[in-house]
Amino acid sequence: MYRALRTFLLPGARCWDADSERSYQDLFERLDTNKDGKVDVAELRAGLKAMGIFRLGAAQKIVSSGDQNKDGCLDFNEFSKYLKDHEKKLRLTFKSLDRNNDGRIDALEIQQSLAELGIDISQENAQKILQSMDIDGTMMVDWNEWREHFLLYPAQSLQEIIRYWKHSSVLDIGDSLAIPDEFTEEEKSSDRWWKHLVAGAAAGAVSRTGTAPLDRMKVFMQVHSSKSNRISLVGGFRQMIVEGGLGSLWRGNGINVLKIAPETAIKFMAYEQARDCVKKCFTARMTDNSNLFFHACHFLQYKKLLSSKGEKIQTHQRFLAGSLAGATAQTAIYPMEVLKTRLTLRKTGQYSGMFDCAKKILKNEGVKAFYKGYVPNLVGIIPYAGIDLAVYESLKGAWLSYHPKDSANPGVMVLVGCGTVSSTCGQLASYPLALVRTRMQAQASLDASVQTSMTGLIKKILAKDGFLGLYRGILPNFMKVIPAVSISYVVYEYMKTGLGISN
Repeated sequence: MYRALRTFLLPGARCWDADSERSYQDLFERLDTNKDGKVDVAELRAGLKAMGIFRLGAAQKIVSSGDQNKDGCLDFNEFSKYLKDHEKKLRLTFKSLDRNNDGRIDALEIQQSLAELGIDISQENAQKILQSMDIDGTMMVDWNEWREHFLLYPAQSLQEIIRYWKHSSVLDIGDSLAIPDEFTEEEKSSDRWWKHLVAGAAAGAVSRTGTAPLDRMKVFMQVHSSKSNRISLVGGFRQMIVEGGLGSLWRGNGINVLKIAPETAIKFMAYEQARDCVKKCFTARMTDNSNLFFHACHFLQYKKLLSSKGEKIQTHQRFLAGSLAGATAQTAIYPMEVLKTRLTLRKTGQYSGMFDCAKKILKNEGVKAFYKGYVPNLVGIIPYAGIDLAVYESLKGAWLSYHPKDSANPGVMVLVGCGTVSSTCGQLASYPLALVRTRMQAQASLDASVQTSMTGLIKKILAKDGFLGLYRGILPNFMKVIPAVSISYVVYEYMKTGLGISN
């Protein structure tokens, strides 16, 4: 049915050339169902659906890319220009996939190309992808078949698969322990990388602000809730509102948003350096302890000296590099984490603002107070990042096994679903360490005479509240995951469009 509909809408597609205005005109007239000389998003969406290539947002992306006069639709000149530009990019992609330069793409070439992007699929699934484009049944795809398949498809290259599938910290849930974004060389050589970071930071700011009441409730329950002092969600919110009014639900949100920018920038730069150092270490298979120690201590200096261009970074290498980058960023901004906890827990009139809070901590507790809970926070990066990445890769692999034809555009719900589940699993594993960190950060403000170590605090919680005591406050933490991920994804997409980097 799909091939029949596509052939009906694109009857001459296989004999087009880039300058064939007549063929473009025929297609335009078929899509322009109301015959007003323009194709709007609704008409294009209907056409894509009829061809079996409908994806959420695809029609909007095509119209936005080709709409030069910004009237929300495409006239014939805009439509034909878009198709010509799109075909040029498709031609470059086809040539890059055609490794043996025989003018055709086979299943092995597809499998190898996806593997270089970090997506490993079986030979059987590669053949399924090939079959979705193969019209003449030869199990080979020539240029005409490739062009016909992708002509009205917003994705221009298999490189975009990695943009869809990369495990991105854009899905902000309020915790900053995820593996950083990884950008292509093309993105890093242009201005796209910093625009992605700006879009991600804006998405995180809106997301954290929207879920701030739940975040404050989590911290409140982590510190104050126990077997002898049970705090329910309703009771906790009522208590906070009575004490400080409705606005008190957003206490600590200001600095929580403020720390996004420096942490994102530091983590991105550190990850770029650490990744190349880790790749070099694994490639060289070094066994000399002094060399390993040298690399570990100086990974921030290694990008220019030890960069191995063109080599694919493995998942375990990405995890190690991401953990090192996360540790670097957390070390740099950790005092802001302490301030966030203190401001979140503050009573009305206790501090006039973040600077007053910092000044009082420094005066009463000294510089060391700004690193209370640093060790459990650092240790927590490993289970969170490791499980988060592993679950995401597993979900991605499982989805691709069942839907290999849709690998170039899995859809919003698939990406958000994978990100939500993997983040939740990561939180579940690292939550006890997060609770211990928060308790240590708040210790001095609660009881200056009692300063318990990480292990001492864990033993105390287990003895007093049992194993479940390590999960106090996890309910509001889980409650904020879905809205946080959803808000950050939507804002990120809008920001990308506004900054001109929408795919």
